[in-house]
Amino acid sequence: MTTILDGKLVAAKLKEELTAEVKTFTESTSIVPGLATVLVGENPASQIYVKNKIKTAQKCGIKSTHHQIDETISEEDLLSLVDSLNKDKNVHGILVQLPLPSHISEEKIINAINSKKDVDGFHPENMGRLLAGYDALMPCTPSGVMEIFKHYKIELKGKDVLIIGRSNIVGKPQAIMILKEHATVTLAHSRTIDLSAKAKAADIIIAAVGKAKMVKKDWVKEGAVVVDVGMNRDENGKLCGDVDFEGVKEKAAFITPVPGGVGPMTITMLMKNTLKAARQLLNEK
Repeated sequence: MTTILDGKLVAAKLKEELTAEVKTFTESTSIVPGLATVLVGENPASQIYVKNKIKTAQKCGIKSTHHQIDETISEEDLLSLVDSLNKDKNVHGILVQLPLPSHISEEKIINAINSKKDVDGFHPENMGRLLAGYDALMPCTPSGVMEIFKHYKIELKGKDVLIIGRSNIVGKPQAIMILKEHATVTLAHSRTIDLSAKAKAADIIIAAVGKAKMVKKDWVKEGAVVVDVGMNRDENGKLCGDVDFEGVKEKAAFITPVPGGVGPMTITMLMKNTLKAARQLLNEK
């Protein structure tokens, strides 16, 4: 029988624990962890993401300040805003929602964020620390996947894991996190030759390629674990992932749904990173 990996359930449990941790931290230090969100322009999907992040922060006892910026802002002015947030002692986490308008370099903005306040985990310093095996603020989505594995007691040691997608946000950091757990990792992508054969050989498949229902039933071996990080729309405009859920769930032992799988975990891990950043910044004083 297939087990549905319920990200909502895991996220709710973690948020409950996190709310208690934030309360203890605030009572013992008189410091309220602060998260600053920056949204440039009015991308509807980005607006929903940021709104959910602000709402979750407030529920967890984290102070949220939002900066809604017109999309005509210059790169120089956005860098100036980031600099002011870096210097603000009441801000422990900075999140600049991506994507940014084409006239602004995402790389420059990410690099300008103080790595100790980089709660997205995208700064090269945090990426480097992750690669080297040091403690770091780690990217939220792959961290959320690891928490799902932990909650459902899915063993990674010695397993063959296929990750489809090589982005800096999911694929690459996910590979490093899983390697740390003594699994063997194949990092594949849209140009991988005979991808379906590699999928059939995998004990665990993590799909993060951004192509609706790409992973089919005949790609998956009996009893595999399938994690779907994709967020797409099907031909009817309905939300779906990178995995053909209805077909694959007939063969997988464990599978995440879309929505309700990895998505809820990402925001929860962002809150965990904000508390972690607040603790670390306090210890530096």
